Amino acid sequence: MCFGPLDAVYDYASLKKIVTRERIESGPKSIWRYRDLLPVEDSTPVVTLGEGFTPLVKADRLGHELGLRNLYLKNDSMNPTNSFKDRVVSVAISWARSQGFETMACASTGNLANAVAAYSARAGLECFVFIPVDLEPQKVVSIGVFDPNLVAVRGTYDDVNRLCSQLVESTPWAFCNINIRPFYAEGSKTLTFETAEQLGWKLPDEIIIPVASGCQFVRHRQAVRELIDFGLVRGDRVPALTGAQALGCSPVYNAFKSDEPEKVLPVRPNTIARSIAIGNPSDGIYVNRIALETGGVVEAVTEEEIVDAMRLLARTEGIFTETAGGVTIGVLTKLARAGRWRGDETVVAYVTGHGLKTADVLASANGHGRRVEIDPTLKSFREKVNL
Repeated sequence: MCFGPLDAVYDYASLKKIVTRERIESGPKSIWRYRDLLPVEDSTPVVTLGEGFTPLVKADRLGHELGLRNLYLKNDSMNPTNSFKDRVVSVAISWARSQGFETMACASTGNLANAVAAYSARAGLECFVFIPVDLEPQKVVSIGVFDPNLVAVRGTYDDVNRLCSQLVESTPWAFCNINIRPFYAEGSKTLTFETAEQLGWKLPDEIIIPVASGCQFVRHRQAVRELIDFGLVRGDRVPALTGAQALGCSPVYNAFKSDEPEKVLPVRPNTIARSIAIGNPSDGIYVNRIALETGGVVEAVTEEEIVDAMRLLARTEGIFTETAGGVTIGVLTKLARAGRWRGDETVVAYVTGHGLKTADVLASANGHGRRVEIDPTLKSFREKVNL
């Protein structure tokens, strides 16, 4: 098997004759409004749960704390299974079913398994999902409810992925993030398509993106290129693309900060941000290449900064994000406070999963806020609560 990167190929010359803002805007309020730019033919019935077209939130309160007057949050926790993985899985399963696959599978740190299980159920396909044995209990429950074949592997995500790569050779299954990865990955583009459309067909100055394998990051660069080439956005300015990692699993960041940014060395993950804890990222070198090319950076945050960022986002904007979102907002906060921006730039941060998936990290770190216990009397209330 070839493990090099593969891309879906489009007939761009033909597409340029039909792809317009008006055609997109007349489509469904889901990722499928961008169907012309996805690898699924018009005649193919799609497997959908209404994924995409999630809110782009103008984050005035968070922006005020960070000195950013034009800060936006793309809240992908609002997808059907509460993470951006619904985008890629809808595309992958739609393509796989059209090609005659009867069984879907994946290696996952949780969110992908959740989406694959849900969309396989929707499509009536057999499903095998492979996860690390120590995955967060909340995620295991949310996967299991769809009744897939759930295989817990004693090892890290990289061990899980290695096993699945071996299984590809002996099973007639569509592994979303392995043998049909080129089609699966294309769904990521819709996050940036929507961002531009929701900004009035403008690209922001900078986008902060969580980095796991790096696959999503690479496809956002492709999305920017397509938006510009098809004349869907004004001008040809490419936003700075900035990557966010947890220090407990930061192979891409480590390389970016070194003298050899394309020498991404594997690490053993040790972080609460398990959904992006991939120690041997397949597209890591491309993340650093794109970050440097676009004027972005790759930054990392500590475990404490992740939790603080989750709380900051919830307190200022009412959005409860998982630990991966805490990484993104943590990096946003770190860069803002270090003076990266003047304050008038349009900055967008991708919040890719819901906090209920990783609520245990807050519960174990005094996550109950300003809680007091009182007797059911006015006297007790007035004694314990300072108004």
